Amino acid sequence: MNDHLVRSLDVDADRLLPVQPEVRTVARELYAATKDLPIISPHSHVPPQWLVADEPFTDPTSLLLSPDHYVLRMLHAGGAELGDLGRGPDGPVQLDEAGARRAWRILCENYHLFRGTPVKYWFDTTFAEVFGITQAPSAATADAIYDEIASALTRPEFRPRALFDRFGISVLATTDDPLDDLAPHRALAADPTFTGRVLPTFRPDRFLELARPDWSDLVGQLARVSDVDTGDYAGYLAAIEERRRYFKEHGAVSSDHSHADAGTQPLEHADAERIYAAALRGEVTREEADAFRRHMMSETARMATQDGLVMTLHPAVRRNHDPDNLARFGADAGSDIPMGVEFTHALQPLLGRYGNHPDLTLVVFTIDETVYSRELAPMAGFYRSMHVGVPWWFIDAPEAIRRFRGAVTETAGFYRTSGFIDDTRAFLSIPTRHDMSRRLDAGYLAELVATHRLSLDEALETAHDLVTTIPTKVFKL
Repeated sequence: MNDHLVRSLDVDADRLLPVQPEVRTVARELYAATKDLPIISPHSHVPPQWLVADEPFTDPTSLLLSPDHYVLRMLHAGGAELGDLGRGPDGPVQLDEAGARRAWRILCENYHLFRGTPVKYWFDTTFAEVFGITQAPSAATADAIYDEIASALTRPEFRPRALFDRFGISVLATTDDPLDDLAPHRALAADPTFTGRVLPTFRPDRFLELARPDWSDLVGQLARVSDVDTGDYAGYLAAIEERRRYFKEHGAVSSDHSHADAGTQPLEHADAERIYAAALRGEVTREEADAFRRHMMSETARMATQDGLVMTLHPAVRRNHDPDNLARFGADAGSDIPMGVEFTHALQPLLGRYGNHPDLTLVVFTIDETVYSRELAPMAGFYRSMHVGVPWWFIDAPEAIRRFRGAVTETAGFYRTSGFIDDTRAFLSIPTRHDMSRRLDAGYLAELVATHRLSLDEALETAHDLVTTIPTKVFKL
């Protein structure tokens, strides 16, 4: 792969903007109006402990490579062993200096695998704009880039809080288990030296899946942290409501849900009680467990109308598709695979009850692009409570974002969408990914101006709203 060559990073000021000169001129103006606006990140997986401790990041590999499933999956497909990339049975592990440097070399030697992917775009921009690196990764430059980043990480301006401020992050929401005590969030909220806003997000998925082998133990732990007896269905609901209250008390604005499908069909109360009791005895069937989980999606919407937490729903991902990968390297190691999903019938029970409720906000994401214009946009274009989640995960990529805007806008407009969602574990990619979204939205809006479907002042106002007004309103910030 010409590894002996030393190429320069190509991070052009007009990257991702339209190529037609007259459209690019408008896009530049729109992008200039938004590029320095604060970042609102209402869905991420950044550990809040990083900001509490504010300790230097240890090395380039543990920061940029080992936690990032986008990077791991492509390197794995190319033949790399995840154990050599800083992954252990329970997730990322801290490698010694030699191991971290060896992992970094594997990344750089295989950098060509990322050509044409958003990962290369994120890496190139992060290398250039965060660290000032000018050479592209390769076998020839791996050690030099590692040393340059490692040296930077020892300086105060590269500590987590300094980067948080440098990136212009105004709000960062984390993803948290109902059992979490949220101590890091309390510490940050009480710290007068930290001026950012870091919010927990209530993620109860595993407590709603009754067929899990560890479910009975989980509801026992739920009883202990909530101080509510979960020995029957009524107590289970009360315990979940208590944890939602606790999360909201600690700043949470949303709950987050991802299951195999989008079903929301409610059960009769007696049936819910019966299935719950069977699960406690270890006698629940797969069909009963699925029916209960779909019932709980409607119950979650009911709870949201009462406590005001935004409900975000992103179903239809086959988690841990490779069982060997899961056993050896834990969850989030790159083998989650998207599935097709149906929304029109699945969401009708929930929307029929709460779709126009003034106190429900439902944000629906999907990786299945086939349903944007057929299902999600028409529903968000009618129901007052529903918004379409802007691309995330497999579709937070340039072409996918362009397809999203084209498919959704004609039916739902801009203001029935959520604002950009980065959904990242890679802290340093947050500004790069939000900047990518702003550039692409500038390009899309510029096309509307060039074809006389929007005036320039309407496009400027919309570009600003997509970054600030819309996510602030949707996530009740």
